Amino acid sequence: MKTDVKPNENRNLLILHLTVFIWGFTGILGALISIDAVQMVWYRVLIASISLFAYFMLSKTSIKISRKQFLQFFFTGSIVALHWIFFFHSIKVANVSVSLICLSSVTLFIAILEPIIKKQNISKGDIFVGLLIILGIYLIFKFETKYTVGIIFGLCSAVAASFFSTINSTLVQKTSPSIIGFYEMAGAFFWITVYRLFDNSLLTESFNLSAMDWFYLIVLGTVCTALAYVAGVGVMRTLSAFRVALITNLEPVYGIALAFLLFGSKEHMTSGFYLGSLLILAAVFLYPIYKKRKNQS
Repeated sequence: MKTDVKPNENRNLLILHLTVFIWGFTGILGALISIDAVQMVWYRVLIASISLFAYFMLSKTSIKISRKQFLQFFFTGSIVALHWIFFFHSIKVANVSVSLICLSSVTLFIAILEPIIKKQNISKGDIFVGLLIILGIYLIFKFETKYTVGIIFGLCSAVAASFFSTINSTLVQKTSPSIIGFYEMAGAFFWITVYRLFDNSLLTESFNLSAMDWFYLIVLGTVCTALAYVAGVGVMRTLSAFRVALITNLEPVYGIALAFLLFGSKEHMTSGFYLGSLLILAAVFLYPIYKKRKNQS
């Protein structure tokens, strides 16, 4: 009897590409929304948390976890919040292209952090890939001096992403990724709320945003966060981790292409930026291939 494995695999491959395209579109929304990065992320995680909670209720999924797990997810949410705040602030002070390329360096930071956290040795291949990314970052810094602040925040975003990605790679062994995502987003909302209470910005929040800002925020919180997260997790049932990693690396490519189409001259950069970007993207795409061959050997 024939199975539907191939059709399901092709369908999930299409879903994954659409999901990565949506992730790439996140940077575009960050540039279009007029409020600052902290406000934007506060609204994003609030809308995403409500959306995921509604999804769990409709699908009758239990979200019960232990106290230890709750604390782990809740505190990891603070790192998720920092990651998104740094990322959107990088877009505000630079542009989408700079932010997405800097975010691609997360591969470098994971290659350094994961062995330290898991008490493993850093391989020579990881060092080589890391050096390629460092060279790419150096070229971008050298030729795009007017975007120095944006580059720094973009790299800080990548560092934060590498921290919570490494932590989640351990947590996901015992808990559903969607459950982890929900509690981490709820945690991110809590920590940003605390920060906004201390700086009084929440007390003076008018919630009087433009209609377009509300529209973009709802798309950001539902489609680009909650829906994309659930879809991204679902495809892993039939696609290998290698294929997922390789296709996910298309996020900056999709995002930069969209930015060129929508923002035009604002996204034009120097030849040094493109050379540095090419080195970073080459390293990012080569890394999962190298890892797969290393694991096979």
